[in-house]
Amino acid sequence: MTFAFLRNLPAIAVAFALILVGASATQAQQSKEDIEKIVREYLLKNPEIIQEAIVELRKKQEMAENAARTKALQTHKQQIFESKRDVVIGNPKGNVTLVEFFDYNCGYCKRAVNDIAELLKSDPNLRVVLKELPILSEGSIEAARVAVAVRMQDPTKYWNFHRTLMSARGEVNAVQALAAAQKAGLDIERIKKDINNPEVDATLHEVQELAKALAISGTPSYVLGDQLIPGALPHDRLAVAIAQVRKCGKVDCSN
Repeated sequence: MTFAFLRNLPAIAVAFALILVGASATQAQQSKEDIEKIVREYLLKNPEIIQEAIVELRKKQEMAENAARTKALQTHKQQIFESKRDVVIGNPKGNVTLVEFFDYNCGYCKRAVNDIAELLKSDPNLRVVLKELPILSEGSIEAARVAVAVRMQDPTKYWNFHRTLMSARGEVNAVQALAAAQKAGLDIERIKKDINNPEVDATLHEVQELAKALAISGTPSYVLGDQLIPGALPHDRLAVAIAQVRKCGKVDCSN
């Protein structure tokens, strides 16, 4: 971002220099080189201006991104919380829904499984939606395809499969995913066929497009109430956020 700003300095040099020297007609006729020299000398004497401009630019970009994300959350609300391809655990009629985008090779996602399990144990009115977002490796994609096939075969066995696979050591791929599916009591031969089912492609594509719309760039990412929460949160902070949503419909009731 810094370098992009600096590259644009010549483009804004005329306007900036005219402001500095009073913008008279004679000054307006100065050569581009003269004006750039004025700007350069001024910035060298006052380098904090560049930092201030960059900070302001970042603020504006962040505000624009947040506005776009808020709009996307409303536009895609049905798909986020109620997709027919969702894996739902916990209370399917719970009064608060926590949506998690995850990758089987994400270390933070592996730790988050225990947090989710604790939340489900302590909160009988929590509904959790799990969305496959394999972004880290080819192995992640392979595991996600098996996971979708597990959901297609028997959604009631998905959570046990999910926890087993998340506890696997090393990089996860189709081999570990099939082993986890077998341990969960699923028909492995059927899964091997189903991973090539168009429904698997459609499911992963749906989540990828949703993640793109929400500007999700890492896992885990959560949607709770009216807010996207990028990055892992410990159990206690998630519990507080859920309580806030239950109270006022927002992650932060003070706003």
